[in-house]
Amino acid sequence: MPRLNSSPVTELRLAGVLWDMDGTIVDTEPYWITAEESLVARFGGTWTTEAALAVVGADLWDAARIFQQHGVDLPEDEIVDTLTNQVIDQISEHVPWRPGARELLEELTEAGIPSALVTMSLNRMAGRVVEAMGFDAFAAVVGGDDVTNGKPHAEPYLRGASLLGVDATDCIAFEDSTTGLAAAVASGAVTVGVPAHIHLPDSDSYTLWPTLEGRTVRDLVHHFRTIREAAA
Repeated sequence: MPRLNSSPVTELRLAGVLWDMDGTIVDTEPYWITAEESLVARFGGTWTTEAALAVVGADLWDAARIFQQHGVDLPEDEIVDTLTNQVIDQISEHVPWRPGARELLEELTEAGIPSALVTMSLNRMAGRVVEAMGFDAFAAVVGGDDVTNGKPHAEPYLRGASLLGVDATDCIAFEDSTTGLAAAVASGAVTVGVPAHIHLPDSDSYTLWPTLEGRTVRDLVHHFRTIREAAA
């Protein structure tokens, strides 16, 4: 695809793309569930699939307090570090890419449209995924330890857009969880939900795409313009 220069991008107003990570770029939710089950079992408890899906996309410290309620007798920071370390170990063995995500990121990079990674995982885990991309996919990275208020608060997405030097309202955001969708919508970004492991309800606040596979930069620019023109 020909490189899009700054003039068309400005004309179409798409200034950047904001990406959730777990479940959107990499299918790490099974890794998290395995780590969570192991942690709760250490303290004699049982961690169900339903409980695991309930914390998908949540701020890790909010999730840590839920684990404490399930009998995990550890400080919040230790819970966060323990889970993160186990997931990183699994990523080191295999990175489970979601269909179409890397391809779209590479096309965005070639087109000169910057992307920011906006995840509730720790920055050091995000760095492992960024390294595994194999190209400079992200101009900025926001981890859960980089913000005061995690998703569903808008702060992570607002910070991601700010690091790109653009306004969140001039961006598209991709998410796979209801918590993440709430954060992206609150930031003012044009929001697209791409379901992975949990059901995403229909809403006038965002659009649902069943997959990113086959999606192109032109699809993003067209969708962004369509949503913004409809709102105007």
